Amino acid sequence: MLITRFIKLAALILAFLLAVFLAFQLLEINMDFNFGRFVSKSLPVNVGPTKPAAHKCGLSKACAPGHFAFKMTSGAASVVGPRICLEDKLLMSGVKNNVGRGINIALINGKTGEVIKTAYYDMWAGDVAPLIKFLNEIEEGTIVMMASFDDPATKLNEEAKKLIADLGSTAVNSLGFRDNWVFVGGKGIKTKSPFEQHIKNSADTNKYEGWPEVLEMEGCIPQRQI
Repeated sequence: MLITRFIKLAALILAFLLAVFLAFQLLEINMDFNFGRFVSKSLPVNVGPTKPAAHKCGLSKACAPGHFAFKMTSGAASVVGPRICLEDKLLMSGVKNNVGRGINIALINGKTGEVIKTAYYDMWAGDVAPLIKFLNEIEEGTIVMMASFDDPATKLNEEAKKLIADLGSTAVNSLGFRDNWVFVGGKGIKTKSPFEQHIKNSADTNKYEGWPEVLEMEGCIPQRQI
């Protein structure tokens, strides 16, 4: 009889404890749910910064229709060659192994944007005659892109300077030993080109020992329509 009462009491205690356990479990689940819902409503959504749209040649903004996007840099001292990009195509660079000391030139079809020819002419130890011949053979309507590397000026003479000036350059006449220079012009251009940068070699302002800082230029070249 005593054993029966003990078993009943133990069963009641067990049932009570089980009920209490289940009640706490349900309460905990409900609290978690409500807290999670509260947090999701209260906390701001963490949205990462949006990346800027990628434009041709890495330009800061897209070019309008009927224009060619370009970006170019001069050489860095006598170590890193210039780089010329047009319409997302790398035309000249040290990686392509088609740049050299002096004046680096890319000729572009003004209507299609296709590359006609790339070349470089050593203006320190080379001869200016091949450069003059090259400049004289440029056809009407051709876009001409030029970038300096190391020294672009020592062997330049008045004839070569005039031919480059006729392409729209204003800085070529003051181009000196180890100056940095980038320029975009064209054969048959009627005005001076807006795409030109020039920095003098000066011991007071040079970024590198014996050479000025690298020049970088970007823009949109109008496509030739006729």
